[in-house]
Amino acid sequence: MVRAWLASVKPLYDEECYREYYEKLPAFRKRKADALSSGKNRAQSAGAWSLWEKIRAEYGLPESSVYNLSHSGDYVMCAVKTDGLYGRVGCDLQQMGELRMKIAERFFCREEYLSVMDGKTEEEQRELFYRYWVLKESFLKATRKGMALPMNSFSIRLGDPPVLVKQPPEFPEKYHYREFRIAGLPYKMAVCTTDKMIDSEVHTELKL
Repeated sequence: MVRAWLASVKPLYDEECYREYYEKLPAFRKRKADALSSGKNRAQSAGAWSLWEKIRAEYGLPESSVYNLSHSGDYVMCAVKTDGLYGRVGCDLQQMGELRMKIAERFFCREEYLSVMDGKTEEEQRELFYRYWVLKESFLKATRKGMALPMNSFSIRLGDPPVLVKQPPEFPEKYHYREFRIAGLPYKMAVCTTDKMIDSEVHTELKL
């Protein structure tokens, strides 16, 4: 099964708290954090790794577990395959901002773009845009190709759950989706994985 966790990084905006977490990071994560220009970005980077380490400790997971990290705004997300060492897992978290129709037109498949345009109000279009964004990003991350894989090389049909209806030939596996929502939190979250079992909720009990 794949499970997902969400945690706030606001405590790490305090420099003393950040340094405490930073000192516990492995060398490659320290280098990654050091390369970032803003304190908020450094807090996100350190917070995402720290959430993964907390999950590992809490659930006794091996370092070789399949997992993926994401961060946006004041939150970090981690999705983990908790019952095996094989498979693909990607997750994406995105704080909602302005509607970005030019990006949708340029990078989404035609049918996805038209689906966003079908929103009756600008707010509905914004909701659809960010749903597609995290669904597409989570697939890119599951493949480990990232933005090297064109966003319009695969297509998603929204639903409960969403369905990958067209995919690149180099990734023929069956992929599964789960979206998450937390009332009052203006973020979109999604997991994409080759595991057909995905927990129905995002967990928030682990604090940084």
